[in-house]
Order: sequence, then C-alpha cells, then structure tokens
Amino acid sequence: MSVERPLWRALTGYRLLTLTYALGLFLLAHDDYGRPLVGAGYLAALTLWTLFTTPLVASAERCTPRFLAVDLTMAVGGTLLTLAADPHATVGPTLPSIWVAGSVLAVALKGGWRWGGAAAVGMGAANLAEDGRLSGTALHNAVLVCVAAVAIGYVVEVARASERALARALRIEAATRERERLARDIHDGVLQVLAMVQRRGTALGGEAAELGRLAGEQERALRTLVADAPPRTPVASEREDLGALLAAAAGRDERVTLVGPGTPVELPARAARELTAAVEAALDNVRRHAGPTASAWILLEDEPDAVLVTVRDDGPGIPPGRLAVAAAEGRLGVAQSIRGRLRDLGGGAEWGSVPGQGTEVELRVPKGVDR
Repeated sequence: MSVERPLWRALTGYRLLTLTYALGLFLLAHDDYGRPLVGAGYLAALTLWTLFTTPLVASAERCTPRFLAVDLTMAVGGTLLTLAADPHATVGPTLPSIWVAGSVLAVALKGGWRWGGAAAVGMGAANLAEDGRLSGTALHNAVLVCVAAVAIGYVVEVARASERALARALRIEAATRERERLARDIHDGVLQVLAMVQRRGTALGGEAAELGRLAGEQERALRTLVADAPPRTPVASEREDLGALLAAAAGRDERVTLVGPGTPVELPARAARELTAAVEAALDNVRRHAGPTASAWILLEDEPDAVLVTVRDDGPGIPPGRLAVAAAEGRLGVAQSIRGRLRDLGGGAEWGSVPGQGTEVELRVPKGVDR
C-alpha cells in the first residue's frame, strides 16, 4: 500500500470533522452575527461542497488541480465572507473555522511542500485581512498552518522518492535473478557443448583445431551476453515428484545409482525441476572431472522441513581452492548451475572433498518453498 494513502484518508476524515465543528460554532453563535443569513448560506454551500467532493480527496490521482483551486477558493472566500456576516466582529472564529487547513494540506499532499507553502501563505493573508490588524493570534494561526503544510508536503515528497527507489531496486533484483537463471540454462546446454568442441578440436588438431578456436570465442562471447539478458516472467505450476525426476536423470548413466524413499517426494514443479537441474550439473562435473570410470551415487532424503539430495562420487576429489578459481574465471557450473539455483529456492549447497577420496555435494531445499 502506498505511503500516501493513509494521509489522504486522514484528510478526508479531517474535512468532515472540521465541517461539523464549523457548523456547531455557527449554531452556537448564530444570534451574535449581524447577517446570519450570509453565514448560513455559505455554510450550506460548504456542506454540499465537502460532501460531494469527498471521493476526490481519496488519492492524489483523483485530487485534480482544478478541484484544489476551487477548494482553496471556498476556504479563502469563506474567510473573507466572515466580514459580511459579522460586520461588527463580535464572533471570533471565521465561518469555515479550521476547515480551511484541510484545503491547504490537500495542496501540500498533491503538489509537495512548495505548493503547500504557497497555499498556506495565501490562506494566512486572507486570515490577516479578515482580522483587520496584525494580531498575535491571527499571525500564530497563519504560521502554524504554513509549517504544517510544508512539513507534510516534504514528507510526501520523500515518501514518493523512496517508493520510486524501492520499485527500481525490485526491478533490478528481478532482472538480476532472471539473468542468473538464463546463465544457468545456457551453461547446462550451449556453453558445455561449446567447451567440449573446443577441447576436442584442440586435441584433434588441423581444421578441427580452428573449429575449436571458434567455439571457444563463441563460448566467451555468450558468457558476456548472458549478463544483459532481458527478464522473463516466471510461470506458476503444480507439484511434481522429485524422486521420479531424479530417477530419470540417474537412468541416463549406468554409473549413477539413486537411493531414496519409497514414497513420492513432492515439491512445487519449478522447485523440483530446478533442484533436478542442479543435481544434473553436479553429475556433469563428475563425468568431466572424476574420470571415465568414476561412479556416482544420489541419496534423496525427505526430512520434516526440507528435502536433502546428496551427490557423491569416487573420483580424485577437488583440489583446495579450485572452486574459487573457477568462479573467478567465469565458470558457471558451481556458481550458477548449482549454488545459484539453490539460492533462488531458499536453500543452499555445500561441498566436501578429500583429494583421492572423491567429492560430496549436499543440496538442501526447504519444503516451504512456493516457487
């Protein structure tokens, strides 16, 4: 909800309450007015105006400059008309009384502190003209309304600037998440193929080496292009059985063994697919770095508040500091395809590796994830 909305609601209530107050004052001092019909006619018009324009004081969009001009005219006119209704100045308050502050505050809420201050100065001049002299009470009231209008106008301007900054930050965050998602998808497919072509071409030599060089250039260019990918709106989906998705992933390689509960482990479809993709990225790292004879095991655990998937292999392990070096080189396998996916799901990933004894990757996703 906008920060301004409660202020507009408060202003609506203020106008109705102060109208009631002005009517009460007039009824109590009715016999003291020299021309009571003038006051009664103005207050009748003010009542109709306040009631019929109440919807216009609901928000800044409805509160148009034309309405504000007429509203301020009603306030100034009623203040000056007090001279005609009470020519002998036997009644202290003006006809609209403190209702006039609502007109000034409406200008401040709509236009900010500058327009609010200008409206307050105009209203103060009308009060001083009605008083006929520079009395302390009239000056005090004028200064009080001016200070209130400037303060409220300034608060509204700050609130609007803060809301705009927050909206920009949310758009940037959404775009960043989408770029990371796209980077993971590209890494899982195109970038891995290009990297393989580059390695194989370099190993074969000749024309294949040139093809490998071109593939390497395209891989680097694509990694750079990923950073500027446009955002895409995610689509809500149903729940899926994570065990079935992992079984399909493990079934594509006879060296991979899946161990899990006998009952379905359900997650929102997007979360299940993202977690499966992270497992597949971990298996791809096993194939590329653990050697052609390495085996892998997937352990699926259905905990009370989270789903835990562990991918372990019997390869040579990861040298100390290798993951940090890969991230610095722009390699997206661990940073985006695994860690990035789990971070977006509210979970996390941890690596454990001992040289010569294999690597273990633990992926955890909370069950409360709704995306």
